[in-house]
Amino acid sequence: MSASFKDLRVWQEAMKFAVEVYRVTGQFPKHEVYGLCQQLRRAAVSVPSNIAEGKGHRSDREFGNFLLHARGSLLEAQTQLLIAKELQYMSGEDAGRILASADAIGRSLNSLINSLREKTA
Repeated sequence: MSASFKDLRVWQEAMKFAVEVYRVTGQFPKHEVYGLCQQLRRAAVSVPSNIAEGKGHRSDREFGNFLLHARGSLLEAQTQLLIAKELQYMSGEDAGRILASADAIGRSLNSLINSLREKTA
């Protein structure tokens, strides 16, 4: 039987990323609670959620499609983090740390997507 989604390193890292986004957005200005804060949290949560949902599907092709959605959500979150950084809603240190984490997750997702493509080719 294949491993659980919880065993995937990329899912574990994406979970840490989502939790960190929640922590940092908790310090955003109150007027952003229903704006950038909520949008960023949704995108961040979507990353590990799509990985988990995809892992639950039977085929590698379906899993790959969910990984593409996870990567799209990650790119969305990165863009929103850059906007928040420009608006000075978070420190440069926090932004740098979270964006570096996002870059690492993106590389892991790309590797997994590529390995699934090779497997199904």
